[in-house]
Amino acid sequence: MFSLFSTSMGGAAHLGADPLTILLLALVLDGYLGEMGLLFRVFPHPVVLLGRAVSSLDRRLNRPDRTQGARKVRGIVTVLVLVGGTVLLGLAIQAVSVFLPLGWLFELFLATTLIAQRSLHDHVAAVALGLDRKGVTGGRAAVAHIVGRDPTLLDSAGVGRAAIESLAENFSDAVVAPVFWYVLFGMPGLLVYKVINTLDSMIGHKTEQYRAFGWAAARLDDLVNLIPARLSGLLLVAAALHPKWARAGTALRVMARDAGQHRSPNAGWPEGAMAGALGIRLSGPRAYRGEAPREEPWVGDGRDAVTVKDIRRALVLFRDACLIEGALIALLAVGQAAF
Repeated sequence: MFSLFSTSMGGAAHLGADPLTILLLALVLDGYLGEMGLLFRVFPHPVVLLGRAVSSLDRRLNRPDRTQGARKVRGIVTVLVLVGGTVLLGLAIQAVSVFLPLGWLFELFLATTLIAQRSLHDHVAAVALGLDRKGVTGGRAAVAHIVGRDPTLLDSAGVGRAAIESLAENFSDAVVAPVFWYVLFGMPGLLVYKVINTLDSMIGHKTEQYRAFGWAAARLDDLVNLIPARLSGLLLVAAALHPKWARAGTALRVMARDAGQHRSPNAGWPEGAMAGALGIRLSGPRAYRGEAPREEPWVGDGRDAVTVKDIRRALVLFRDACLIEGALIALLAVGQAAF
């Protein structure tokens, strides 16, 4: 466990900011500061730097004149190089955090930038605001920033479903999973997860260009999200216990029943919990930019006609689930201090 690893490295050198305390502070700061847009207009965001590294290797190794077998091998090499390099980088940052006075502030900054509670919330809230102010045109413009499907084919209900699906899936990918891997392995775990997730988002596609080259990235992303996705679903079920309009029992039932029908081995868990809690249906048929429409099974057995109110209720569940996650981290910190 990370807490034991950190202690063996001299956890007392954190000067009162042990790893779980750093994580709690990161969650609070991210909830307050969000994307820190002013800062990252001057300096590149860490995920942007990761993306540049992936793009560079993609250009060099994924050439169309190579066979699918050769591209698959080079895709595996890309994953190994980036993950291995990130482990070393994470260990170096960990050493700075542990052994240098106030070095933990750098770790805190990185952890804050690599967890995306506030930015995810704000992007989905912008969809609700766009639908409110400019109707389906405003909703399409806002949802285009957070989904890959073709927004021009979405009606108002489709925009709402897309926003809620993105909120549920990214609650796992951008919030729960980074926290999970940080708790287990500290900054190396968090950085490696972000590298794998970035690789999957950039090259883990089932297209002719990336089917072979992105195979390893996609399979590894499925693996590292296996537990966090299920935890995300359970956190959303727990969040549904609070509002009177939410249906916690239905959330649990739909999640258990429909998660395995989803096109993703992981996204169906938080989406199923969200659909059941709100009494709506998610997933279903869709069309991505430049691709033919896909027939996908529905998750949930409620209404198709998703509204702005449903988006805002989904945001309430998201906020409550984030608070529950933070409370669990606090309990871990207290338990660690006690023992």
